[in-house]
Order: sequence, then C-alpha cells, then structure tokens
Amino acid sequence: MNRDPHLNELGEFLKARRAELSPSDVGLRGGQRRRVSGLRREEVALLAAISTEYYTRIEQGRLQASAPLLDEIAQVLRLNEAQRVYLSELAAKQTARLPASGDRQQVDPQLQRMLDDLTATPAFVIGRRTDILGWNQLAAALWTDFGRYPEHERVFIRLLFTEPWMRELYADWEEVTRLAIAHLRMESARYPGEPRLAALVEELSARDAQFRQWWTEHDVAMRDKGTKKLRHPAVGELTLDWNTLTCGTDPEQHIIVWNAEPGSPSHDGLRLLASWAADQKRRASDTIG
Repeated sequence: MNRDPHLNELGEFLKARRAELSPSDVGLRGGQRRRVSGLRREEVALLAAISTEYYTRIEQGRLQASAPLLDEIAQVLRLNEAQRVYLSELAAKQTARLPASGDRQQVDPQLQRMLDDLTATPAFVIGRRTDILGWNQLAAALWTDFGRYPEHERVFIRLLFTEPWMRELYADWEEVTRLAIAHLRMESARYPGEPRLAALVEELSARDAQFRQWWTEHDVAMRDKGTKKLRHPAVGELTLDWNTLTCGTDPEQHIIVWNAEPGSPSHDGLRLLASWAADQKRRASDTIG
C-alpha cells in the first residue's frame, strides 16, 4: 500500500515527540526496564483512550486521524503551540501544493525603501525556505552583501552550513542553526512536496551530517523574537535582540529587525558599524565617480 508521505511525516513527528517524554512526565509508572527511552506506543494510546493498534496505524502513516483525536494526542504528548500548529498543518495537507503567491517571492519596492531608511538598524526580509529577499545597508555590513550570491544560494540556512564566516559570526551557531532548521521544518508542513524546499533539504542532508541529524529530530518553531550573540570582525562582540514583523502584502515574507539595548556596548557597536558602512559606501561612490 502506498502511504501518504504527509501522513508518514506526521507519524515520524509523533514518534519523535513521544521519545522525548518519560512515563513520569505523563503520570505513569515506569515499570520494567526499557530498551529505548521515551513513551511506548501503548502508553500514548492508553492516555488518548484509543487502542494501541489504532495509534500504531496513525504513527506508521497508514491512517488519517480526526482533528479531535489529534488534539487529544497533542495534549498527551505535551505539545507546545508551535508543535500543535505543525501537527495541524500536517493533518490538513494530504496533497502537494504550491504557495498561493507563486514559487518566486520578491520584496515590494515600498518595503525596500523602508529597509533602506533604517540606517541605524540592521534588517532583512526572509521568505519561504529561509530565502533572503531583501536587506538594508547595515544588514550587509553586519552579515554580508547578500547580492553577491546567486539567487538560488541566497538562503539563510544554506549559508549557515556552507559559509565559514557564518560559523565565526554567531557565538551560538548551533542554537541559531537548529532554530533555522525548526523554522524550515515548519515550512515543510505548509507546502508538502514543494520542489525547491525538497531540493534544499536533499542538498544539505548530503553535505552535512549535523543537518541530517537535526532534521530527523523533527523540531519545529515559529518565528517570533529572541537575542543572539555575534562576533563581528570590525566591531567585536554584539548582543542583539531580534523581532519578526509580517509583510502586509505577502504574509509569507517576514521582516527581521535587529537592535541593541540603548546605552549598551552593543548599541555603540551598531552605531560604529553604521558609520563604517556609510563610509564604505561613500568611498565606493567616489571610486565610481
């Protein structure tokens, strides 16, 4: 029997989540010694008030569970908000489809002007598959001029694995990278079988063992906000807060805005970097002129 690949993904996700829980986490006694960590299928089935066979068929991708049952399983497995959204997306998509806005995304000229006006704040626009769609001058100074990469390589998660300077820039490279993978995994639920996303996962899986391992852990996350530590070659260590804004003309484009606490060394570092970037731009203009 041919299994629906999306149901199979749903089952793998459930399997990964139950492996993270112990019987005591859900109010059960551990019992005899276990060969593997985590909850057993029969324990999840017991808590969800269904038969072990029924739950097994769900986890093996052989059965489409109802929404109420998935809600019950989500409660049993202690899923957080992002994990529940991911589970819902998986359950709702049984056939591959392309994004409504088409495969290629572009930044609206008005949005690019807004980015350019943020002279003291690094900001870039990230799209599906973590494509870098637009950026401002300070973002180019903080990371790189993304325009020097071909469009198909201008992908944030790809740069994290392929560019040594990204590993040097992020003091918490592993945390940043695992979060980017979790964002990409969430994207995969929205658009099952999307060719460019599948090709990206295949490329990175072949290229890097860490990506393969982290991808199979099925962690998911939604873009919101956070704090990252960077080690910039020109201005030194920076501790920056980031926040996510959604583009009004395309909700699948997210504007990531970075800033530092006023009066902090990182705030001074950003101002120094902005001055350096402006000076570089002036020199380039003088050379061309």
